[in-house]
Amino acid sequence: MVIRERPPRRERARPMSPEERREHLVDATLNLLRVHGRVVTTKQIAEEAGVAEGTIFRVFDSKEELVDAAIERAFEPGDVIARIEEIDPDLPLRDRLVLLVSILQQRFRATFELMQRVGLVGPPRHLHDGDAAQAWRARQEQMLTAVLGADRDRLRVPADEFVHVLRLLTFAGSHPLISDGRLLPPEEIVDTVLTGLLRPGKES
Repeated sequence: MVIRERPPRRERARPMSPEERREHLVDATLNLLRVHGRVVTTKQIAEEAGVAEGTIFRVFDSKEELVDAAIERAFEPGDVIARIEEIDPDLPLRDRLVLLVSILQQRFRATFELMQRVGLVGPPRHLHDGDAAQAWRARQEQMLTAVLGADRDRLRVPADEFVHVLRLLTFAGSHPLISDGRLLPPEEIVDTVLTGLLRPGKES
């Protein structure tokens, strides 16, 4: 008698909660918006998310509502906070700032590319002017200032002004139109700001 082994029993995936399903669809849509822009179809979204197309409309009233939710997701801090907080405070000032600018530049470039894909010239007003946006800007300034550490005493301007200038130059140097397609590398941005705002005779 031949004994046949039974195939391993597959565990059924745990059903997603309504909130998990919503988040999953938003993430899938954001990925596709970066490629297809607003012409992305619900069929493409369903395939990307691994769900039936009808599932989308059990969670969102329309494709437009889902697209708007995905765009909002793109303007959330995401992992930026964790990446900035992971910068080693024991590194030399210039090295810390280069890492900081690299993180901000990646964020800016991803946002600019998405905005171009979906036809935005700026963030949605309710995201830029809302309480949550103002709270995020205040937290961002605190995090950027914290990267300076004790070296803030080496600056000839207040720390908040220094990070403001650094962020502005990073923003402009990361935008393909503002920079005429000649994006500034993080090292050049940092050296430009340090040369102008570090006290004379101080080396980084």
